[in-house]
Order: sequence, then structure tokens, then C-alpha cells
Amino acid sequence: MGDILVGTASWTDRTLLDSGWYPQTADTPEKRLAYYARQFPLVEVDATYYSPPAEATARLWAERTPAGFTFNIKAFSLLTGHPTRVSALYKDLRPETDKKNIYPDDLPAQAYEEVWSRFLSALDPLVEAGRLGALLFQFPPWFTIKRDNKQYLLEVAKRCAPLRPAYEFRHASWFDGANADETLAFLREHRLPYVCVDMPQGHRSSVPPVLAATADLAVVRFHGHSDKWTSKDIHEKFGYHYSKRELADWAPKLRELADEAGQTHVLMNNCYRDYAQTNAKTLAGLLGAD
Repeated sequence: MGDILVGTASWTDRTLLDSGWYPQTADTPEKRLAYYARQFPLVEVDATYYSPPAEATARLWAERTPAGFTFNIKAFSLLTGHPTRVSALYKDLRPETDKKNIYPDDLPAQAYEEVWSRFLSALDPLVEAGRLGALLFQFPPWFTIKRDNKQYLLEVAKRCAPLRPAYEFRHASWFDGANADETLAFLREHRLPYVCVDMPQGHRSSVPPVLAATADLAVVRFHGHSDKWTSKDIHEKFGYHYSKRELADWAPKLRELADEAGQTHVLMNNCYRDYAQTNAKTLAGLLGAD
């Protein structure tokens, strides 16, 4: 069985800080990250989706964590085709527009290329320290299975090389009937890591919990099963605490997945109070993971 790393999709959420999970002595960002890194070997940085990272920040992350710790970085929204706040762009690349949100086509080609370049180069300190895991590309619900979108997956892999993008889909077409085999075969052919998800079903963005390794890295993200999945309140959307029984049911499936991959990253994204941290600790125990 390949290595399994278990962690969470945040260590700075406001409700987590209010929950009492951190000891009182962890009263600065530096101390909180150091404490988190003693509990888990892996974390996903979600803030980079909303605003591209600064190289200085990435350097601090590397300096504040021990050897062997891994950061997965969520790709900036513009790079996955999500609406992106103009104010989130680098100041010198912001277009003159009355729009609050823009898409890739709203930028000149040169500016779009510069966003890619700056996003990736800002991660250099993590690469140099051996702390960078995967780049999470979570695509929007309108990113359906079609030729152009498959080509974009290849384009992303080429742009990121030698870094490793991992792909999370939010449209059921990728796994509708025979499309499931087509999707997994395409990813395997090009050795593109696929992100398996556990999430509420019956919504436009719902993808079934298909567990498969399509490369030497497998990623699984647990979003919970909140009955308020469509809420604009992110804490209502992800405020779900898994029972030990639910996690115990997942453990053998995750071990089986790890048999197919060299390394498996398991991330709890039910980020409300200490839900993700306590669930991750329980799951790591069930898996016998570090």
C-alpha cells in the first residue's frame, strides 16, 4: 500500500480559531502553523483560490513547517475559469472595467500569461524546501466533459510541469454513464491525478464518490453532507461533522485506493469550527496513517 497523508483544507479559518482546537500558547500565525504541522503531515491552502500567493508568504510557510510536511495549493480562481474579483488580481494587471468579476477572456493574452507565471513562481520556496505536494484545480459546475475542456486539462499539466496539478470536477457529465470510463481512461493515459470527492448528491455541482487512481498520486477531498450545500454561507455549506461510523466505512476504500497509487492525499474540507481537524485525526487513526 502506498503512503496515505491525512490533513485538512484549512488551518486559519476564523471558526476554527474560535473553537478552542489550538492551545492558548498558539497565539500567532507562526505558532498555529507549527502546532498544526505537529498534528498532521498535510494541509491544503484554500486562500490561494481567492487571491494569488506572494512568494514571501510561501517562504514563511516553508520555514514554519518541518521537513516532510506537505502543502497542497488550490489554484487561483482565474486559472480554473471561475469568476474572479478584479481586486484579487495583481494591481498592474487589473483591466480598466466596471465589472466586479472577470473571466480569463476579459484579460489581454499577455496579462493572462503573466498571472500564470506569477502564480507558479510564487511557489518556488515550497518547491525548494520539498514542501509542495499537488496543485488543486477545482473546476466550476459549467466545466463539462467536452473536447476543449479535455485539452485544457492537458494545457494545465504542460504549464505546471514539473509541478503536479490534480483535477476536481464539479459537473456530473464527467461520470454520467459511459463517460466515467472515458474520463478515467483519459486521465490515466496522460497520468493526470484525479481528485475523488465525497459530497452532497442531487445538485448541479454534484459528482459521485468514484474512487480511482489515475496517476501515482491520488487525492480525496471530503466536503461533508450538509443539507445547506447551496447556501452562500460557506460555514453552512461545509458545516458537517462525519460520524466515526461514516469514516470507518471509508477507511477500507481508502486503503484500496492507496494500493493503486504511490501516495494518497486525504483532505477534510468540512471546515467549520474543529470539524475537519477532529475528523481528520479520527480517520488517520482508522487508517493507521501518520
